[in-house]
Amino acid sequence: MVTILDDLVAGARSEAARRRKKVSPYELEQRFRPDRRSLIEALRGEGLSILAEAKKASPSQGIIREDFDPGAIAEQYAEAGAAGMSVLTEPLQFKGALEYLAEARMRCPLPLLRKDFIVEEYQLLEARAYGADAVLLIATVLERAHLRDLLQAAAELQLECLVELYDVRELDRVDFDLVNLLGVNNRDLRTFEVDRTHAPRVLAHAPEGVVTIAESGLRTAEDLADVFEAGIDAVLIGEAFMRQTDPGQALRDLREETERLIDQRADA
Repeated sequence: MVTILDDLVAGARSEAARRRKKVSPYELEQRFRPDRRSLIEALRGEGLSILAEAKKASPSQGIIREDFDPGAIAEQYAEAGAAGMSVLTEPLQFKGALEYLAEARMRCPLPLLRKDFIVEEYQLLEARAYGADAVLLIATVLERAHLRDLLQAAAELQLECLVELYDVRELDRVDFDLVNLLGVNNRDLRTFEVDRTHAPRVLAHAPEGVVTIAESGLRTAEDLADVFEAGIDAVLIGEAFMRQTDPGQALRDLREETERLIDQRADA
């Protein structure tokens, strides 16, 4: 049975092949910027860090934000205290674009993550050319050797990698000599069902010293305080902010409410 994830990966391959015919790897390399920002170090700070996402649509929800301006959103996130920013660039079902990444880079000092279904080295070149500091690599869709090849290629391009898992068994695919940033998705990308308790259970098995991120389905201060109490370093949140009139203010409010709740629980 073909899943949504299968369709997304097939689409990523065809889109990369299409773009390669228009823009060569050499042309992408000429666009590289010398300035780099570390997403890993930004998320390693005290307390619970928020990686805020710009996402126009999703396969399960359709259009999430009609007035989608990634540059303006980037400015709002930076002013509201995000540790970093994730930008969806998948064009077919998430309605993303590499240009959104470039717009965010021009208007935002935060480290940027390209969030897409990366299966080829050419996509790493694109990420670097359009201003990303880090890329998402999804272990579910990559064999161990392929994942390692992409990790090594990213390192050569000075790109950090967020390796995303869904199942604890996928830890065996990850070479932790190359990985310092590990995420677990609460959303099963095969069915798009969400379980908010899933990431803490899997990340309990993460090696010591690796920066950990809980992804998807997190909306409230209670959700974030629970994640913090599980010893996780950061959360990735997009839709909860994208549905608000002012995403930056929504981020600011959530940070303040979460900090108050964490303090209250510590004093209880």
